[in-house]
Amino acid sequence: MLNTAFADAATEFGVPRDLLVAVGYGETHLDGHRGRPSHANGYGVMHLVSNPETHTLERAAKLTGESVAELKRETPANIRGGAAVLRAFADDLGLSAAERDDTDEWYRAVARYGAAESDQAARLYADAVYGFLADGVRTFTTGGEQVRVAPRKVSPERGRYAEVSRLPGIQSTDYPPARWVPASTSNYAAGRSSAITHVVVHVTQGSYAGTVSWFQNPSAQVSAHYVVRSSDGEVTQMVRDADTAWHARSGNAYAVGIEHEGYVDDPSWFTDAMYRSSAALTAHLADHYGIPKDRAHIVGHSEVPGNDHTDPGPNWDWNYYMSLVGGSAGGIGTPFPTWGSGVNIRAAASSSSASVGSLSGPTTVRVECQVRGEMVNYDGYSNDAWSYLPAYGGYISNVFIDVSDSWLPNVPTC
Repeated sequence: MLNTAFADAATEFGVPRDLLVAVGYGETHLDGHRGRPSHANGYGVMHLVSNPETHTLERAAKLTGESVAELKRETPANIRGGAAVLRAFADDLGLSAAERDDTDEWYRAVARYGAAESDQAARLYADAVYGFLADGVRTFTTGGEQVRVAPRKVSPERGRYAEVSRLPGIQSTDYPPARWVPASTSNYAAGRSSAITHVVVHVTQGSYAGTVSWFQNPSAQVSAHYVVRSSDGEVTQMVRDADTAWHARSGNAYAVGIEHEGYVDDPSWFTDAMYRSSAALTAHLADHYGIPKDRAHIVGHSEVPGNDHTDPGPNWDWNYYMSLVGGSAGGIGTPFPTWGSGVNIRAAASSSSASVGSLSGPTTVRVECQVRGEMVNYDGYSNDAWSYLPAYGGYISNVFIDVSDSWLPNVPTC
C-alpha cells in the first residue's frame, strides 16, 4: 500500500518518488503511529505539522482537498499531503519542470519542509534526507511491506544553504564530543535550584533535526540538555548542564535530560550507535557529577514522579544500556519473578470492567492506591507497570492486575 501511495503521490504532484520516500523515512521511518502526534504536533508518515509556528497540515488540506482528520489518520492521504506541500515549496522557489525532474534541485524545498527555526537546522534536516538518498533505504512497514530506495550519487544544489554550516561549529564545553546549539531562552531556566543527582532518558517522538529545531522554537516551552541521533549517535547539547531544562517536571531541578531520536513504539530507531553514544555521555555525566551508575539514578522519563509520559518505553534495552554505561541494571524496572501473558489492568472492582492497559507480569498481583510513576512492588521485585498506561495518570484506586479470569476481589478504595 505504501509503495502505491508514494508512486501515485509522486506522479500527481511531480515530486521524485525516492525523494518523497526519503523525507518520510527521515521523519518517521514510514510509521504513521496510528494518528498520534509527535512532540511538535506532527502527524502521519510525512509528519504534517500543526503548531503555532508551522502549518503544513493545514496547507496540505487546502492543496489536496483532504480533510485534516483524513490527513492525520489515513496514510495514503498523508503521503499525498506531504507531496503537495513539497511541490508547493518547489513552486514558491520557482523550480522549472526540468529542475523538478532533477532530485538534486529539490534541496531547498526539502530544507523548508523541515520547518527549522534556523538555517543551520534547516541544512541539518535537508542533509539527512539526501544522506538517505545516497545510502539508500530498505525498510519494512508494520504490515510487512518492503519499501526501497536504491543508493545513488547525490550532489544537492543547496543554494543559500551552501554557505551555512550544517550546525554551528562550536563544540560543547560541558561535553566536548557534542556540538553546541542553544535552545531558545524561552524553553529553559537559567541556573539550578538543586545539585545534579540524576540522568533522565527520553525518546523524542520525532526526528533529530526536528527536535533540535523544536527546542529552538520559543513556543515549544520544552527542552533537554542533549539530543542524540539514531543513525550515528551524533550528540547536540542545547542547554548547559548548569541550567534547568524543561524535560521532566519534578525532575527538572536535579536531572540532566537526554533526548533520543525516534518513537517509543518503534525499536528500529534504537541503534547500537545511539546506545553507545548515549551511554558514553551518561557515563561522563555520572563521573563528573558523582551520580551513581544504577537504575535508581539513571531513569526513564516515565519513572520520574509526577510525569505522564511513557518514554523510553518497553523497546528501550535497559540491560544493554546500563552495561555500556558501566553500571548496574538492577533496582528500578527489574522483572517480576513470574511472567505471564495476556495480563490485563482494570480500574474497577469487577472483572467485567473495561481494560485500560496490559503488560507482562506476575499471575496474581494486587495494587492498591498506586501512584503513577512509582514502582509496583511484589515479593521483593519491582516494575514500572504504569509506563504501559499512557492514558492513565494521578492516583488510581481499585486497580486489578490479572491473567485471564484470575482475580483478586475486594480491593479497598483509597
